[in-house]
Amino acid sequence: MVIPLLSHPFLFLRHGQTAANAANRIGGTTDDPLDRTGLAQAEAAARLLADRPLGAIWHSPLVRARQTALAVARVTGAPMRSLPGLAERNWGVWEGQDRAVLIREATPPGGEGPEAFRARIRAALAEITAPFPVLIVAHSGTARELHAVLTDVPFRRLGNAEAVEWRQDRDCHWICTKLSPDR
Repeated sequence: MVIPLLSHPFLFLRHGQTAANAANRIGGTTDDPLDRTGLAQAEAAARLLADRPLGAIWHSPLVRARQTALAVARVTGAPMRSLPGLAERNWGVWEGQDRAVLIREATPPGGEGPEAFRARIRAALAEITAPFPVLIVAHSGTARELHAVLTDVPFRRLGNAEAVEWRQDRDCHWICTKLSPDR
């Protein structure tokens, strides 16, 4: 599978906080909006990315990602592109439960298995096209799978509205750098 995205540096932004995030519950495909903190986080992320040239903002169709992407689009003027394959994993009956019940290697009743999720995310990445550079706004599960595609370095779960930049070094290894307000 050819993934045009992987010929360019790109940015990834996890959505802002929801009530489920604040309560440490599994959100999955439950379509919760950002809470007050999440809206403020999205605005802060937008300010952080305001001066970055963006060809497009590709986002999960779930409202929390769409709201976060919209905050960035307002300040950058970049067009938004919804991509269903970027949605968070469907955790079935585990959605809404404490994150402690989550077993990544298992397929929860009524949910999506790890291999199906991985294949969906990879197929979605292959749909991202020019103009580059792009920003992807999605979820921690999406970030985890993207990380697995690009590197074997241990994954660190992104915080809500945390932005990172992915780029290749001289040896063509992908490097993930957290963006901070002073960058």
